[in-house]
Amino acid sequence: MATAIAAPSAVLGANEKVRLGIIGPGDRGMQLVREALNCPNVEFGGFADIYTRRLEAAKAIAPEAKTYLDYRYMLEDKSLDAVLIATPQHLHCEHFTAAIEAGKHVYQEKTMAFTVDHAKRMRTAYQKVGGSQGKRVVQIGHQSCSTGMMTDALQMLSAERLGKVTAIHAVMYRNTPAGKPQWSRPIQPDMTPENVIWKNFLGETPQREFDANRYINWRFFWDYSGGNVYENMCHQLSFWYRAMNIEIPRAVNMTGGVYLWKDGREVPDTMSVSMEHNASAGTYGSEMLFTWVSGFGNNHLGVGEDVLGTDGTITKTQQIRYTPQKVNRPQGLEMIGSAKAAPNAHMANFIDAVRGNAKVNCPFEVGFRVSIACRMAVESYRQGRTMKWDAVKEEIV
Repeated sequence: MATAIAAPSAVLGANEKVRLGIIGPGDRGMQLVREALNCPNVEFGGFADIYTRRLEAAKAIAPEAKTYLDYRYMLEDKSLDAVLIATPQHLHCEHFTAAIEAGKHVYQEKTMAFTVDHAKRMRTAYQKVGGSQGKRVVQIGHQSCSTGMMTDALQMLSAERLGKVTAIHAVMYRNTPAGKPQWSRPIQPDMTPENVIWKNFLGETPQREFDANRYINWRFFWDYSGGNVYENMCHQLSFWYRAMNIEIPRAVNMTGGVYLWKDGREVPDTMSVSMEHNASAGTYGSEMLFTWVSGFGNNHLGVGEDVLGTDGTITKTQQIRYTPQKVNRPQGLEMIGSAKAAPNAHMANFIDAVRGNAKVNCPFEVGFRVSIACRMAVESYRQGRTMKWDAVKEEIV
């Protein structure tokens, strides 16, 4: 296997093919594949997965692509310009660092890093190859950063319209029919040690005997998943972290529990997270509380965020709008967002960046900050106390 750091791919012209590979062509991974194939002059040269069924399914989408049970062999293919990574969260660091060192541009699904240590290792690898100087393109899979609502939010955001922002309140609620737990996936008959490379799934986590349920329902278990914090809070954080340049929180507290689905899952299905932030550069005020409340037992409150300022409010649900606080802006006017973006805009932005024609909409730095905030929340829940961030040592304490 190649271990030396490879040179980056050459800058591609608009009419040249961008050749991609993917590590983890599961449900989410294949959605990314379809998004990429809807971009002009894109083709897939490789699929890597530890489960044979997924490689067979992937071949139906791109029959000419090679398949690999070991992703490291795919990374040796110098014809691949970039790699998409859509593996379980505990494997992101391993796959990201290997792809970067192999000379590939990377689209990394969220949440970028599983732990603080992983985030630092990924940053070291990224910086070592000159990623921060533009020598390697990295897009983090927070798709909302490429939506029309981001365009609208950036137009609405100003100290004049908002005044001092003291809080961002976010909710994320969903429901499923009785007897159909959120995230639960059936165990297929061919999920056996012969068809799943179990040791590669475990990675750095504690070694266990093969368990098909842990493999397919990995989102249930702390060894591999950060639960809904890593699945959905990360998206709502990333939008405003990107739009408002919010830094890592100074303190985080999370409570909740498995109140609904008593199916062996370890991660909570009902939760509340409170994050204390110092607003970057004091644009909207020096301190800010970001709260996120989520549950799987009722979808009445839906998904949305409210940015609460002394002079105005920005509300983001299915649409984004600005509403003035008349007590401080009596002449202020409401604004309603109208910008549109294609469903695959985030992937298209990545492909454009690989060609050298754009900057990524969700850069590594945003993914890093979101990852730390998410890990602080999970650690707070698991340890039953408020977690604080030591910005000097870059450690959770």
